[in-house]
Amino acid sequence: MIVGPGTAADGERRAQLLRGSLDLCVLAALDQQPSHAYELATRLAEAGLGEVSYGTVYPLITRLRRSGLLHEQQQLSPLGPARKVFSLTKAGRAALTDWLALWQRSTSDVEAVLRATGVWAGERR
Repeated sequence: MIVGPGTAADGERRAQLLRGSLDLCVLAALDQQPSHAYELATRLAEAGLGEVSYGTVYPLITRLRRSGLLHEQQQLSPLGPARKVFSLTKAGRAALTDWLALWQRSTSDVEAVLRATGVWAGERR
């Protein structure tokens, strides 16, 4: 069965594409401003990723922290328990630079294929 844009399958394709780039987006957002996980999910959504759940962001942050890319600091909260605020480590900044270069090369390569096949930006033959 062929499904078109706007279908559930289209949403799943978008989700798959975003999964591959979410690490980069998290590092970029934390480079801009340290955040706790819920705030980070909100910022990513507002930046254009659509709904990004806390349940997606928190395990990713944990993995990045364990990899040495993020620093965790407890911050007192005016309401309730202390929050874990995450920021980039020196290794995290280096990873951001490397992953951004890889992202740019990868998207450029995909765009080149799409242009070569004539489907880029409605250029269908």
